Amino acid sequence: MAVSIDEHVPAVLLDEASEALEELAGVLADGQALKDALQQLADSASRVIPDAENVSVTAVDPDGASTVAATDETVLTVDAEQYAAGDGPCLEATRTRKPVRATAVDGREKWPEFAAAAERAGVRAYLSAPIVVEDEMLGSLNLYSSDERAFDPFDEALLRLFVTAASTAITGFRRYERSRRLVGHLQHALESRAEIDQAKGVLMAAHGIDAEEAFGQLVSESQQHNTKLREVARNLLASVRRRP
Repeated sequence: MAVSIDEHVPAVLLDEASEALEELAGVLADGQALKDALQQLADSASRVIPDAENVSVTAVDPDGASTVAATDETVLTVDAEQYAAGDGPCLEATRTRKPVRATAVDGREKWPEFAAAAERAGVRAYLSAPIVVEDEMLGSLNLYSSDERAFDPFDEALLRLFVTAASTAITGFRRYERSRRLVGHLQHALESRAEIDQAKGVLMAAHGIDAEEAFGQLVSESQQHNTKLREVARNLLASVRRRP
């Protein structure tokens, strides 16, 4: 009878994976920067996935690919060689949207630049999984090992968990940024409204006019000088404050 992968894996690994993901959730809840969250993700994956001696996170955007988190500087060169050549296992993972396992030996013909850089860095096996958020390809999570036999199906299953965590981190960060911008816009609008109301009050007191006429004067000034209404109000209030 075939024995399942789970029966070969010590329960402690699953416990460590659960703890690592809980730690990552705590990082996100604290509102840390996205880069810090991704670094935490890389550190956790390196600690939990047995064969992952080092981990990096690749980000892909219209300007190209870049490494935004890594557990060791030695793997930065391996990634950089892929980016410069425009090909390699991590970039293939982002193109195919499927995990890619490679070794330095079997990559010599397919990805010569990657293979050469990997061998110089002592990397003999490599596993990369794409990070996709809302059907948008954002990059990949990459594992490195000095053992050519590294990374079995259970490692890939664990990697998928961490990729899901990365997707959650990025989604949460995007929502936070959208909310922060919205709050900023609302605050700015309220401040502008207050300044416009104050400027209207100044005109009403100075010229004995009603609120509608005062607002009309502000609008007229804005149109004549092609200046935003809040700037017209701000300038009027500033001129009043300068008067003795």
